[in-house]
Amino acid sequence: MAQYCRYRSCNAGHSGWYTSLPWIGIRLTNYDDFIGSICPRVASRILLEQRVLLAMALKSQPNSPYLLEDMLFDDSPFITTNGEQFRGLQAMLANRMRYNRIFFGFDFFIADDVIDRPVADFIGLLRRYKAAA
Repeated sequence: MAQYCRYRSCNAGHSGWYTSLPWIGIRLTNYDDFIGSICPRVASRILLEQRVLLAMALKSQPNSPYLLEDMLFDDSPFITTNGEQFRGLQAMLANRMRYNRIFFGFDFFIADDVIDRPVADFIGLLRRYKAAA
């Protein structure tokens, strides 16, 4: 994963005020391998745990052209750059990642309460792994 992603702590803004969120944002350069290799159980967990982020994003942008229900349950087929088509949970996750990138600039998130160290230390560890790869 370290070869094709960016990461940092996540922030949300409203009316020029920004607050740090208890999540680490991960931005992939290519969804193909990630979506193709994720199991349905992990995909559904990510979808459930991160739905609050979409609600927060929409609340901070009242003029958004998106509806929360449409984004939460968007299971339209997802076609990768190499032409592979995904449906079901994998498509829902890929579509959710697309919405997350629009609103937050990242594709998916890791909650800070599931890591074994402070967020800054974890990001430093990820950067060291990426540099060594």
